[in-house]
Amino acid sequence: MKINKHDNQEPPAKGQIRPGSAVWVIEKENYGTDKYKQGIVKDVLSPGSSHPRGIKVRLMDGTIGRVQWLAE
Repeated sequence: MKINKHDNQEPPAKGQIRPGSAVWVIEKENYGTDKYKQGIVKDVLSPGSSHPRGIKVRLMDGTIGRVQWLAE
């Protein structure tokens, strides 16, 4: 997997992300860009405890993306 200058090299682990957390995510179609979206986590979707691109979540508005940073 190619990592670029926009990716967070150490995204938050699953244990740090809970429903209600304020986060910055990157959607799949925006990988490799700096087009992040801020939102509130509705559901944590990733089964594993970590992922190189970030834990996959669904935001309250329905957006699905990988958490790059906690906004809190």
